[in-house]
Amino acid sequence: MSSRTVVIGVDSSTQSTKAAVIDAVTGEQLAVGRAPHTVTGESGARESDPEVWWRALGDAVAAGLKESGLPARSVTGIAVAGQQHGLVVLDCSGRPLRPALLWNDTRSAPQAAALTAELGGPGAWTERTGSVPVASITASKWRWLREHDPEAAKGAAGVRLPHDFLTERLAGVAATDPGDASGTGWYATATGAYDPGLLDLLGLDPALLPEVAPTGATRVGSLTDTAAEALGLPAGIAVAAGTGDNMSAAVGLGLGGAGLLDHPVLSLGTSGVVFAASRTRSTDPALSGFAAADGTFLPLACTLNCTLAVDKVASLLGLHREDTAPGGEAVLLPYLDGERTPDLPTASGLLTGLRHDTTPQQLLGAAYEGAAVTVLRALDTLLRACGLDPEAPEVAARPLRLIGGGAQGRAWVETVRRLSGRPLVLPAGGELVALGAAALAASAAGGGDPVALATTWGAGDTGRQLDGQERDLATWQRVTSVLDRAAEPLLGG
Repeated sequence: MSSRTVVIGVDSSTQSTKAAVIDAVTGEQLAVGRAPHTVTGESGARESDPEVWWRALGDAVAAGLKESGLPARSVTGIAVAGQQHGLVVLDCSGRPLRPALLWNDTRSAPQAAALTAELGGPGAWTERTGSVPVASITASKWRWLREHDPEAAKGAAGVRLPHDFLTERLAGVAATDPGDASGTGWYATATGAYDPGLLDLLGLDPALLPEVAPTGATRVGSLTDTAAEALGLPAGIAVAAGTGDNMSAAVGLGLGGAGLLDHPVLSLGTSGVVFAASRTRSTDPALSGFAAADGTFLPLACTLNCTLAVDKVASLLGLHREDTAPGGEAVLLPYLDGERTPDLPTASGLLTGLRHDTTPQQLLGAAYEGAAVTVLRALDTLLRACGLDPEAPEVAARPLRLIGGGAQGRAWVETVRRLSGRPLVLPAGGELVALGAAALAASAAGGGDPVALATTWGAGDTGRQLDGQERDLATWQRVTSVLDRAAEPLLGG
């Protein structure tokens, strides 16, 4: 077993770090080490100390190696995939000046609106960056920092994303990749570079930013002696540029130029996310027009209310999340935290269509249906942005890859299957972000395309496969009718 060649793929998320030890040839997951993060803040604030991420990375790597039973000398490369959009400001010694502003810190919503207006509206932004500023985008957070913590902004010797910070600690090189950079609001997907005009608008010196590597699999350096000692790994192993978490999940699924293009993925988590790798650059304001880690694009849509909202409804009804039935005449839009797609930031939940014979199980089923229809409508927008007609038979027949915690639940799977009419693939790989990062690390260490490598590993195609079924258009039309009629007067649209 000690003769194996392995790589480490790191998933540094909002709540924890996972370090997957992956066989570089077969893609077999040998072990996963885990370590928690700490998130602080209230009233919209969400912050973390980046030094906690670094310590968690060391703890997770140590735990993963111990579980694998392999010696450290077996490791040939490492890559980090991180939570997108967070703002890290560093002093001249590479230490954080303050806690990082996380993607889900909403204090920068006014700054996002102001930036959108200053450039001339949503279309002006999507033409350059592919995305319209919202509170999560790093540019909005930089504007907030300049207004609310000007000393930190003035003292910054470096501005990084979370994954950039960790990569720099590993290799001693300030580097990022097109995928994660495309979520900043100052990287132009139209040109594949930082946008000088946007940097001027933001008052951000380009000298503070990391260099953008050609891809997330580019070898940007080698593990430094200091990092090797901290992590218990061999000095000199390959360090890849790494990428953002959504981009890494796409690589892990084999989506990209050397794999599947324009094949949709639906992630059922706290939020609902749909994305696809495409050669078409999105300029739809309803989407985030990200770049992918391999040189293609990754248009993406995100709804705020998904599994967490439905679980809350189950709790209110005193039901287990699987104790559900189709909603009947009831329509429940579980927009408990406002909604991002569609853009209804002040919305709350809406229930209509109650009858004497409506059961609690049907109400829970209606919550599933409301959340599923919302994210599946975003899927249709995504497919159109890829140049496809969602109703065309050949497009409707493309399997929908279902990932995230909700994909483990019968009710979620059956609701999506019923309302989409699409065949489903439920990939067997459980740590797709870490697996994608491992493919980036393996490519940095040995060459080759990470998507092609991940495709040979097969995580995106193995697992359960469910045939499509006749689409429940009656429920679809009932839910969309309520959503369209209620949006402005009742949902705050």
